Amino acid sequence: MNRTARQTISYLTHRFRDVGLEPNRRHGQNFLVDLNLIELLARSAKLKPNDVVLEVGTGMGSLTSLLAEIAAQVVTVEIDEHLYQLAQEELESFDNINMLHMDALKNKNHFNPLVLDALKTALEVSPDRQLKLAANLPYNVATPILSNLLICELVPTSLTATIQLELADRIIASPGSKDYGALSVWMQSLCECEIVRTLPPTVFWPQPKVDSAIIHLEQVIERRNAIPNLKFWHDYTRVIFFHRRKFLRAVAISAFRDKLTKPEVDEVLVSQNMTPQARSEQLSVETHLGLCEAFRQKLIALGKQEAFLL
Repeated sequence: MNRTARQTISYLTHRFRDVGLEPNRRHGQNFLVDLNLIELLARSAKLKPNDVVLEVGTGMGSLTSLLAEIAAQVVTVEIDEHLYQLAQEELESFDNINMLHMDALKNKNHFNPLVLDALKTALEVSPDRQLKLAANLPYNVATPILSNLLICELVPTSLTATIQLELADRIIASPGSKDYGALSVWMQSLCECEIVRTLPPTVFWPQPKVDSAIIHLEQVIERRNAIPNLKFWHDYTRVIFFHRRKFLRAVAISAFRDKLTKPEVDEVLVSQNMTPQARSEQLSVETHLGLCEAFRQKLIALGKQEAFLL
């Protein structure tokens, strides 16, 4: 069976029927069945022959095979035992695919160490190898996969994936918009973020109830290096948007409880020219970066631990 015949609705329904299976909605199994869009996803990852690719959600291996035709190594992760076995059959002719049957995440904030170990092994083959993510991400893990990859010990140079359109809109949102929040600030502080293509439900099987998008995130190393404490910044982006409708002062007082007094919080806000009416959702990424560092320096000056109570 050649690659182009694999991931069509006809092929998938027959293949699933043959083995007595149905897509598992709990695992977010929605297969991209437009072959042109599968190829667009692969092209958008901008792979090179020395790249190591992480794919989360092997599915039937249609995208996996495209990635393996270009990259040095593909580490692909599938949580579903039945799909893992089916994909093994589909991909048996490739010798540069490492298939892992496991959950890619240890928990919502950390990657599975076994996945990271497999990526390390692949990257250590040559100092020229770079890590990239390319995946039709299961909707239920898209946010933690993308967010955590930017702070784990192995950071991809780019992340390309199909995700919910709602999530993609949040990633690229501008200050003051309804979608702007912690994820927007975190992603944009580290990456150039682009929606490559919006996708209707009809290009998936089974059809999801929402629109989707192919998104491409290109890491900007200069932005990353300019952030003095990445862990502190990551925590800041999450706590400062806990209560979107509250004034920034109230949110900051809550975030730094037991570490900074109200007058100390006010000192930081005044130093950054924050008005009493300022809200987190109105502030640019650059403003948040400055405010975050001002709070961190205040804690250092007071001899306090640089950590949030998360």
